[in-house]
Amino acid sequence: MTVTIYIPRDSGALALGAEKVAKAVAREIEARGLEASIVRNGSRGLYWLEPMVEVATEAGRAAYGPVAAKDVASLFDAGFMEGREHPLSLGDPEKIPFLAKQTRLTFARCGITDPLSLEDYEAHGGLAGLRRAVAMAPLDIVTTVTESGLRGRGGAGFPTGIKWKTVLDTAAERKYIVCNADEGDSATFADRMIMEGDPFVLVEGMAIAGIATGATKGFVYIRSEYPHAIATMRKAVEVAREAGVLGVNVLGSPNAFDMEIRVGAGAYVCGEETSLLNSLEGKRGVVRAKPPLPAIQGLFGKPTVINNVISLASVPIILDRGAEFYKDFGMGRSRGTIPIQIAGNAKHGGLFEAAFGLTLGEIVEEIGGGTVTGRPVKAVQVGGPLGAYFPPSLFDTPFDYEAFTAKDGLIGHAGITIFDDTADMLKQARFAMEFCAIESCGKCTPCRIGSTRGVETLDKVAAGVEPEKNLALVSDLCNTMKFGSLCALGGFTPYPVMSAIRHFPQDFTPKAMAEAAE
Repeated sequence: MTVTIYIPRDSGALALGAEKVAKAVAREIEARGLEASIVRNGSRGLYWLEPMVEVATEAGRAAYGPVAAKDVASLFDAGFMEGREHPLSLGDPEKIPFLAKQTRLTFARCGITDPLSLEDYEAHGGLAGLRRAVAMAPLDIVTTVTESGLRGRGGAGFPTGIKWKTVLDTAAERKYIVCNADEGDSATFADRMIMEGDPFVLVEGMAIAGIATGATKGFVYIRSEYPHAIATMRKAVEVAREAGVLGVNVLGSPNAFDMEIRVGAGAYVCGEETSLLNSLEGKRGVVRAKPPLPAIQGLFGKPTVINNVISLASVPIILDRGAEFYKDFGMGRSRGTIPIQIAGNAKHGGLFEAAFGLTLGEIVEEIGGGTVTGRPVKAVQVGGPLGAYFPPSLFDTPFDYEAFTAKDGLIGHAGITIFDDTADMLKQARFAMEFCAIESCGKCTPCRIGSTRGVETLDKVAAGVEPEKNLALVSDLCNTMKFGSLCALGGFTPYPVMSAIRHFPQDFTPKAMAEAAE
């Protein structure tokens, strides 16, 4: 009997040596004359255990990790092909606490299936949502998505069904579905994990969106820094097209939908939807004024649905299991699950999919395991480089859009960066302003000039030059940027700056700066 060995080809695992491990395993199989096949799967998202190698045994899967190339021979000697014990044994991967505590809906197949096997995808529940969709009226699909409570997972939290309904109701000879895969926030990797580990779920979600709104063409806009995701998505689209999942008759139905992959050039601002549209059209990536909304006049002036990867990848299970099933998870107006990405100074960094409602403290201390340095947690930034810094005193905040808004924070793309007590929050505030200054498209004055002046003013604070006066000026700049910027780049930069000043005032005093200089 041929034994199947799973070795991730996810970018995170590759960065930790997965390719060397795969080659070492292949050499051992050949040298020992064993009957085994290697499947290059996606990662399950437990990055402190990567590369995590799994073997399919009669008793189920057995995991080992983190595996280095030098460990491979000893694994074979110990009988890992039968799932036997070894110092790197992790047992049944589903029983690892980090995985066992999760509610995996969107990421149900990630790390389990062969990413580019459509047969494997279908065997694990894939295409069930699309098969239901092709038999439904467009309005019924939109109603199902609306009733599920799904909101944009890219950061804005806008109800997905309302956006789809606007596109459906707008008459046009051509409509588009655009997937925003320009995942540029620090501490975020959920989009990449889906595209590399389960690309067909995104293809399926986009096809459902097309059928629901009358769009016949889709584009996935991926950042150039994701070469493995780009290659995997391109191959997945080819496979789907050959199998009739895409094309003039989706799954043999009268519905037509096709899609292609486009690559961005690395501009952070192209994660903003209208800037992304300009880039797709071959123009400079600058923000458009709204209205008109993209749902009415978007790509090439046509009605366009723009959704994040996770939003679209969540649609197939909603169509398959129904709106009530999905809506049953979560709290308040935040329904379903959210892939929380834990990074920074974290003991257990990785992706944790759970229903909305966990407290920030549970995520940081229990799931993330606190800091890898063992020092106390000082601050947690939620929502990427433009997210607010929360101190431990706010760890009782539930992971919910409205709850974070009430505390002057934002969930964003659900990236969490942990800092221990050595972090200098003045430097972090300056970084936010500098980041905005570098990444600004330059179209609006509050963002372009405000961020540059912000860097200069915080440098004066750091130098001890009239700190109170200059901190007041920073606050004034932030107010102008928040309410005067055209898009979220300038509008959200005040979140990290003002939260650092508000929650960590001790880092902005002359005494603290003098001690830091020493």
